[in-house]
Amino acid sequence: MKTIAIIGASLAGLRSAQALRQQGFDGRLVVIGDEIHLPYDRPPLSKDFLLGKVEAVPLADQEDLDALNAEWRLGVRATGLLSTREIALSDDTTVEADGIVIATGGLPRTIPGTHVLRTLDDAIKLREAFGSAQHIGVIGAGFIGAEIASSARALGKDVTVVEALPTPLTRVLGAEMGTACGHLHGDHGSTLITGVNVDSVNVDGGINLADGRVVNADVVVAGIGTRPATDWLAGGPVNLGNGVVCDAGGVTNVKNIVAVGDVANCAGHRAEHWTSATEQAQIATRNLLAGETVATHTNGGYVWSDQYGVRIQFIGRATDDVRVEDGSIEDRKFVATYRDGERPDDIVGIVAMSNARLFTRLRRNLK
Repeated sequence: MKTIAIIGASLAGLRSAQALRQQGFDGRLVVIGDEIHLPYDRPPLSKDFLLGKVEAVPLADQEDLDALNAEWRLGVRATGLLSTREIALSDDTTVEADGIVIATGGLPRTIPGTHVLRTLDDAIKLREAFGSAQHIGVIGAGFIGAEIASSARALGKDVTVVEALPTPLTRVLGAEMGTACGHLHGDHGSTLITGVNVDSVNVDGGINLADGRVVNADVVVAGIGTRPATDWLAGGPVNLGNGVVCDAGGVTNVKNIVAVGDVANCAGHRAEHWTSATEQAQIATRNLLAGETVATHTNGGYVWSDQYGVRIQFIGRATDDVRVEDGSIEDRKFVATYRDGERPDDIVGIVAMSNARLFTRLRRNLK
């Protein structure tokens, strides 16, 4: 291959560029990103960035970026694949490439009248909005919503979190561990309302709930998940379905096109995790250079979240058989394991609160 284009200049895109160079690709490398910023780390945006402790955290220093010898096309969107080797851009130019890496990530689901937090520019707007606000409403008690709520409380704001499900994080951690995470809000003075949908958001920021209640809020943030950024691929040669459909090696139905990160539906699973993006990049680029699937990636599902001074870690999958192995839920410091329904001695998932050492030790036993 003489030219490889990477569409997406965030974590998955950068790691793909680095992996290609590490694996010996010395041809032309074009990185296309719709943001004007060089790659930065997203996790701090909902935490230390909102608190004013850090500014944008680069994912690589300038020396490392220079070593990639890449062409950076920033502030321009990919608008379509004209063929399996030609990419149309929003500035009316095109890029031709022998190989293509799709790393466009996800787009936040929105509610009219709310802020979202996905990009650096989103975080800048939200931090400015927090400055003059006293009452913050957060819709969605998942990881991102809880982190934003935690930051707002640390800034001295009155915080109300609204979650449609009866228990936060049930789909990820199960009801018991989701309840444990939900208690963190009350522990630190935030109000958590569960089991009710949002009807609408007022122009002045208040949240109208489906049961008739109104939540007082100067600023409302929606943390209700993302959808894969695939609109630009509609009608093109690559198969789509809850993301870019690819095999376990990230290879799509078009052999010279691979997908990595949040946008990739690998073997029927789409993982929106920081670690998955890095791991997939190594595998998918190897397959791209080989011209076929010679390696596959098994998603471990590792995710972490810092909320109210507590670090939550999770890996694997949640089951109904969950056992606290050490510590206590009431103390907000514990490790619990999830067991296989048919083989109860097998650990298939682990969750921890403020117990990184034991979590790390137990994850070696994960099946």
